[in-house]
Amino acid sequence: MTEKKYYTEKQEKVSGYAKALSHPVRVFILDYLVNNLDKCCYSGDMAEELPIARSTLSEHLKELKKAGLIQGEINPPYIKYCINHENWEDARQVFASFFKKQEDISSSISKCKIK
Repeated sequence: MTEKKYYTEKQEKVSGYAKALSHPVRVFILDYLVNNLDKCCYSGDMAEELPIARSTLSEHLKELKKAGLIQGEINPPYIKYCINHENWEDARQVFASFFKKQEDISSSISKCKIK
């Protein structure tokens, strides 16, 4: 028996990307990768920029990879990271669509104020 879903695939995407962005370290990592598109970004380089354990950094990188926002290439003993451009664009469009929909109903929201 299939369980009934109460949310759409698009809502799942918004949630997945939002979860990946829900920690400031992960936002830092994405900013770091975007600002260093012209060079290789190794986890060791990021570890030098952040006051966290390498194992913690690894867990944050894992979450961003799980969401598809970054990709890694193993060059033993290093792992090089970069933005996954296809999914980055998808996330941008998913959020733009989500917030546009919210913007479209903003006039209705102003009628429903709780005091």
